[in-house]
Amino acid sequence: MNQIALTEREKQLLTHYQRGFPRTSRPFRTIARELSCSEDDVLNSFRRLQEAGVISRLGPVFNHRKAGTSTLAAISVPDRELENVAALINSYPEVNHNYQREHTFNLWFVITAPDVSLLDEVIQDIEKKTGHPVLRLPMVKPYHIDLGFKPDFD
Repeated sequence: MNQIALTEREKQLLTHYQRGFPRTSRPFRTIARELSCSEDDVLNSFRRLQEAGVISRLGPVFNHRKAGTSTLAAISVPDRELENVAALINSYPEVNHNYQREHTFNLWFVITAPDVSLLDEVIQDIEKKTGHPVLRLPMVKPYHIDLGFKPDFD
């Protein structure tokens, strides 16, 4: 976690809303009511945490098999092209995260689509636009990874 002084509200947000995030049409309003503050206060707190690098994203983790289909993918890109290829890959709404690794396949990403035909279409488009083949690494066996953490605010 980056070294910034957290407010009590930010500590509550980090502690209490990793799991059980309200599934309502206005989740930030629901949180605001629970914390006795305004919806804007909650939104501003989350923005500050993200801008400071304390959190990287705020969003759900889906069971991809219920949402459609997905695959882990990797591509080998020369260092001089890495930034541009990463930006291109990130521009696809089907890509939900993308990260660099120290490996021959140095750019890894997950693609989720409602069906296999769209998944194939996105991968083929990436290959066409980058000029590099995409290695597909579909999940063989699902594992639940709990992404929550117990913050240490000391």
